Amino acid sequence: MKSHNGMRPQDVAVLLKIVALSGEPWRHIDLAQHLNLSQSEVSEALDRCKLAGLVSPDKKRVIHALLFEFLVYGLKYVFPVEPGAVCLGVPTAHSMAPLNKKIVSKKEEQYVWPAMNGKVRGHSIRPLYKKIAEAAEKDQKFHELLALVDAIRVGRAREQKLAIQELKKRILENK
Repeated sequence: MKSHNGMRPQDVAVLLKIVALSGEPWRHIDLAQHLNLSQSEVSEALDRCKLAGLVSPDKKRVIHALLFEFLVYGLKYVFPVEPGAVCLGVPTAHSMAPLNKKIVSKKEEQYVWPAMNGKVRGHSIRPLYKKIAEAAEKDQKFHELLALVDAIRVGRAREQKLAIQELKKRILENK
């Protein structure tokens, strides 16, 4: 096994995709195709997650309590982000369901991942990895988990609190 040099952003996406599958069986190749990653990137992500204790020793099951703890208390420090220039993109953070139903914000306060085919105008947020917008558009449940994670990364206290409550429901209570 390669040496562990810390978590990478795509590791979080791999874990969230597994959570979004809600217990459906999956293979490395399936995750790779859904996430627009290579099989080796998925395999290495799961190796890092195993070492970090976020997946079971067989790398088939996410340890939900530890993932939730990492997302709530560590993510914004490990993968910080600041809003960038206004552009067209795919909605994220409080600009995406489920938070966009709880938080009404002005058009100029929207957050997006920059994307060529984007339909929403907002402040750009650097996604966890380059091709995540494409992967998110294929799976609503996965997209919503990513948006909640971005709300923790970039949101103010209120947005973070609402995102944490929603992640708790989706990760801890609906296993």
